[in-house]
Amino acid sequence: MEVILLERIEKLGQMGDVVNVKPGFARNFLLPQKKALRASKANLEFFDKQRVQLEAVNLKRRDEAQAVADKMSGLSVLMVRQAGESGQLYGSVSGKDVADAVKASGFTVERRMVNLDNPIKTLGSYAVRVSLHPEVNLTVTVNVARSQEEAERAAAAAAAAAAVPAEVEAEVEAEVEAEADETVEEPVEE
Repeated sequence: MEVILLERIEKLGQMGDVVNVKPGFARNFLLPQKKALRASKANLEFFDKQRVQLEAVNLKRRDEAQAVADKMSGLSVLMVRQAGESGQLYGSVSGKDVADAVKASGFTVERRMVNLDNPIKTLGSYAVRVSLHPEVNLTVTVNVARSQEEAERAAAAAAAAAAVPAEVEAEVEAEVEAEADETVEEPVEE
């Protein structure tokens, strides 16, 4: 089934593209969500007339999403869950759980905006992609721990591990510069 996209759809196309999709995808998702129109002559003419207005609305939504993304950048949320000795969770952390934790941080995020391929089933720190708009994505750090204290210890250990490579890198750069200063280029005689 051919449809005209009314907004950018990841892995499908940009606004205004006429794409061929499976009928079920069009009937059950694109058309009810008002993300596309059936590709007919009348709808193509309607889209051409409304294109400027649709692009303006899309640009406004993208700018608003970008402003929220700037505020949310570097956001880290803590999920306290029960787990076994090996670090395996007794349940799992789903996209809905992440969305609820981000909402508790003061940002409005829906479950469908959280892109979590597989549920989180072990303790640790995870980078989860959040799509505020089809063109605006950001990464939220989700820290899954047994308790608040354990999460703070893990964050301190991660910060220390990140600081050590920076110090080592600075030392290596200093050694390279010192060796470069010591080696004097001698002119080659012919």
